Amino acid sequence: MAPASASTAQVRDRDTAVQRLPEAYAEGQIPHEELDDRLHQVLTGKTHSELVSALASLPEKNAGTTSTIAAAGGRIRRRGAWRVPRILKVASAFGRVHLDLSRAVIENPVVDIELQLGTGRAKITVPRDAIVDVEDLHTGWKDTLYKTRRRSRPGGPRIRISGTMGFGRLKIRHARR
Repeated sequence: MAPASASTAQVRDRDTAVQRLPEAYAEGQIPHEELDDRLHQVLTGKTHSELVSALASLPEKNAGTTSTIAAAGGRIRRRGAWRVPRILKVASAFGRVHLDLSRAVIENPVVDIELQLGTGRAKITVPRDAIVDVEDLHTGWKDTLYKTRRRSRPGGPRIRISGTMGFGRLKIRHARR
């Protein structure tokens, strides 16, 4: 059982890791002794990086998962406990986009988000320990608003944001908890 101080996201990540390791053992990807060691690491780990390192050498589950969210107009919104695919494509001609990954289930160490936005604002909230890369994002009118965290713990997911934004602004922020 997780410590009482663990957040809901930490408990969810731990549960995902506890489910993934026996699957890897059943598929012959790790021996029994290694299963025991990795489960112990997951159950006693205090940080997200300890969970990631327990799963690091395993092949990615559904590594090629790509999802597309598209709308001609209106609002695109994802928040709460939703499963983030390895590659997420978001397309909108007019309207707002809000992706909240702070409580989302992120199973991949790297997530690529490709934005194809005409007009309208976009806001992405990333996990507290995430590393964000926006080098491949091209903006037509306004610059991206993002300040790198001063103190970030290693081991968080890497969020790579690419694509094109016409008129509008992308605002990226780290979750507070």
